[in-house]
Amino acid sequence: MHTLFTALPELADDLSRFEQALTTFTEQLGLNLAPLSIDHISLRCHQERTAECWAAQLAQHGTCFSDAIIGGRPIHLYRLYQPLKLLGHSIEIVELPWPGEKRYRHEGWEHIEVVLPGSPALLGQRAMSLIDDKGLVMPGISIKTRRPKTHPGALDNTTLAMTNGDITIKFHTWPIDLVVASEQRVS
Repeated sequence: MHTLFTALPELADDLSRFEQALTTFTEQLGLNLAPLSIDHISLRCHQERTAECWAAQLAQHGTCFSDAIIGGRPIHLYRLYQPLKLLGHSIEIVELPWPGEKRYRHEGWEHIEVVLPGSPALLGQRAMSLIDDKGLVMPGISIKTRRPKTHPGALDNTTLAMTNGDITIKFHTWPIDLVVASEQRVS
């Protein structure tokens, strides 16, 4: 068991729930995560005090390398000293957004982000080519592309998100730590 879960046992239980739900979702999509690179995993919470508690524990089990304000709220990125294990992947980075205006159904693990290297303009095509045709037309699946503003010279962080309303898988072209480093260099 990860040392983080000694302090936050509710996140250990929730990671099991998340892993099962993610497995179901990827099977419905016909998406094989095994050969892909899961860059990071993200939490969601409803209350600032929960975010502060989780942040304090994450800081004891890793290093915060970004504490940006995005969309009017803090979003921290932590590189864990010991990676989390999820579906055969080792994930070093945890994203912790503070609560915003949008309320999520669930507090806990909410999404993973997968790196698909290549042109940001072709990210959608690369992501869609990984999904079975039946997965693309499955009821209740929402697909959205977001291209955040960047500073000139920073890496493009175009993201394609697929969700069933409970679990989200996001695809982007660069690892998040490289995106953050590029933004810090040019800001």
